Amino acid sequence: MKEATGELNMSLVVISSVAILVAFFYGVIWPIMDKNQEQQMNCSKAICAKKDTNNDGMVDCHLKGKTETFSCKFKG
Repeated sequence: MKEATGELNMSLVVISSVAILVAFFYGVIWPIMDKNQEQQMNCSKAICAKKDTNNDGMVDCHLKGKTETFSCKFKG
């Protein structure tokens, strides 16, 4: 009976560890990846300035029909 209790404890440790890793991924890593993907998609559809005016490798862009601007990498 003592051996079965040890295996149950180890199973709980493994399940708890996996649950913590999954929670960390969906709570921290996934939002960062999602925001980065959204930014890249917006930059691919954006209308951008023809040249880098700030000399920092970024240009000001906007989406068609929207007034808000955001920065994208200069591809020229």
